[in-house]
Amino acid sequence: VSKHAAREKSIRHGHPSTLHLWWARRPLASSRAVLLALLLPDPCDPACPEAFAAQAPEILTAVRQRPKDAAELRKALLWFIGSFANWGLAADPTYLRVARDLVRAAHPDEAPLVVDPFAGGGSIPLEALRVGCETFASDLNPVACLILKVMLEEIPRHGPGLAEELRRVGGEIKAAAEKELADLYPPDPDGATPIAYLWARTVRCEAPACGAEIPLLRSAWLCRKAQRRRALRTRVVRAEGERPHVEFEIFKPASDRAVPAGTVMRAKAACPCCGVVLPPERVRAQLTEQRGGADVVFDDAGRRVGGARLTAVVTLQPGETGRHYRLPTEADYAAVLAAQVRLAGILGEWERGEKQGLCPVPDEPISLNEIRRISVPIYGMATWGDLFTSRQKVALFVLTGLCDSVPADERMEHKRCVGLSMSGVADRNVSLATWRPQADQEKIEHLFARQALPMVWDFGEAVPLSDSTGSFGDRLNILVKTISAMSGGGQTLHAANPVQAADAINHPLPDQAASVWFTDPPYYDAVPYAHLSDFFLVWLKRAVPDYIVGSHDLTSKEKEIVVDRPHRLSTSTKNATTYESGMAKAFAEGHRVLHPNGIGSVVFAHKTTEGWEALLSGMIQGGWTITGSWPIATEMGARLNARETASLATSIHLVCRPRPGDAPVGDWGDVLRALPPRV
Repeated sequence: VSKHAAREKSIRHGHPSTLHLWWARRPLASSRAVLLALLLPDPCDPACPEAFAAQAPEILTAVRQRPKDAAELRKALLWFIGSFANWGLAADPTYLRVARDLVRAAHPDEAPLVVDPFAGGGSIPLEALRVGCETFASDLNPVACLILKVMLEEIPRHGPGLAEELRRVGGEIKAAAEKELADLYPPDPDGATPIAYLWARTVRCEAPACGAEIPLLRSAWLCRKAQRRRALRTRVVRAEGERPHVEFEIFKPASDRAVPAGTVMRAKAACPCCGVVLPPERVRAQLTEQRGGADVVFDDAGRRVGGARLTAVVTLQPGETGRHYRLPTEADYAAVLAAQVRLAGILGEWERGEKQGLCPVPDEPISLNEIRRISVPIYGMATWGDLFTSRQKVALFVLTGLCDSVPADERMEHKRCVGLSMSGVADRNVSLATWRPQADQEKIEHLFARQALPMVWDFGEAVPLSDSTGSFGDRLNILVKTISAMSGGGQTLHAANPVQAADAINHPLPDQAASVWFTDPPYYDAVPYAHLSDFFLVWLKRAVPDYIVGSHDLTSKEKEIVVDRPHRLSTSTKNATTYESGMAKAFAEGHRVLHPNGIGSVVFAHKTTEGWEALLSGMIQGGWTITGSWPIATEMGARLNARETASLATSIHLVCRPRPGDAPVGDWGDVLRALPPRV
């Protein structure tokens, strides 16, 4: 299971995780395996139902030789659980039938109800549907609820037809956007098509005899493919009576050593003209004056005089394979200026209309309570709209308007799915998206390479009208493929309303309704879900307002059970005590909704004893007893957050049962005597 869970993180085509990004999403492999282990009785247990022991061997003959006795049946069930964890078998008709028949044999009276109150990206409830259970998935986060609605309701209900309809509706939106935005992304005179613009923020050297503009470059590489290596290098120009300045050249480096180092590291900027290093506080101060520095500053004559600087343009040549790189031209800056003029008109119209409705560009503030993870406010980006260039704002405004204007006679699932595509466009059309020069494929990398929003000095701007990474057509195509793949497993919807926006400490289900309470709760201070998801929420509110809970608000932060990392700018009081208290209430609700003979499982992974202590204390206070724990290696060692750090590779699956109210309390002396043989 560990092998399949870790490998699954690298699967992209047709995988449910490509519907929409969600942080720390559980692998389907581990969710499916643990869920089956929770649902099926142990044949070697004297309490194993006789009917299951009689039916299971016959069911398993579809995939292996018939077991002869209880021990062989136990081994066969474990083999099946491990084999079925393979993503390649997730939609296999035979394995699906065996899994559902085994669950039906273990629960003959009615399909078991699996409850996940922290459903997030939906891995656990999706696997519950896959193996024939009923499921109830809830989450406090409106972005998570939209993902769950599409994954657990729309796709199982409408099947492959949804993919075809979405292709049609999305194609109409794409065609309309191309007409409206064509002048902002013009083709080159030679017929080449730009697919990405590479930018660098800039600051001024403060050395008295210099004053040169410093382009903030983390790396000078453009492409690292062996047969087409390209990089940038600078040439210092010193004209009499003027400040020195740098000009860029694109060249073919003979070796890695020939590529110059970047100009910025840990917020320290080195001037390429005089070598003076600008300290972090001065870099932050200058970028704060530019509200982050993602936009170009033009004078009255339309000439660039500051702000972000184009370093290169990535193009596709007709009839040729591979990407090409060229230096920027005046026409490139003219398109940016046109975008700024159009944006001013859009905002002016909204203001003249007395600011009715939401601002066309997200003006919602970025909270300072997670400044350690979302550090952009200290560089002047105070609102979510500040993360985008003017051209990106216009493009996203047009696309969200087209999504919201899908005719009323279209089914609502179309709009929900189109909203998911829009999130993918925003994720790659933002001034914090980076250019990936690696040899496997040069492309715009999505914003959330890790669970944070850090400052990005040089960024890539995708072209949303192209079919390359970051475009609406690209994201729509990925969504259609995923829906088609998910519709092939024959999942059927067992619950009338399996998804609901709900607080885990005030669960809507009645007492003793669930057979399995299986959840992946927030991990102490590991991921600030509410803060991060606001990035998507501000655009989803504008694209599909009818399907976003609380469309005039940001995500609820106070009710989220996490620990906010302390910072001098933070006013949050969410600490270990509030986390433990919140978890205790959530576990008490789980105890209430679970049948007395039911079983639970909690996935947890944290590097500190404080995180574990808070979670386990919450479980005990909530009325649970832990009966087992299974470590499953669920993470990729090559991920960004795991390089040369003590990042976790394993998720612990705690198995637990409701503790009866009259359960005896252990004595410390008994514990001490029992400990040595246990160890």
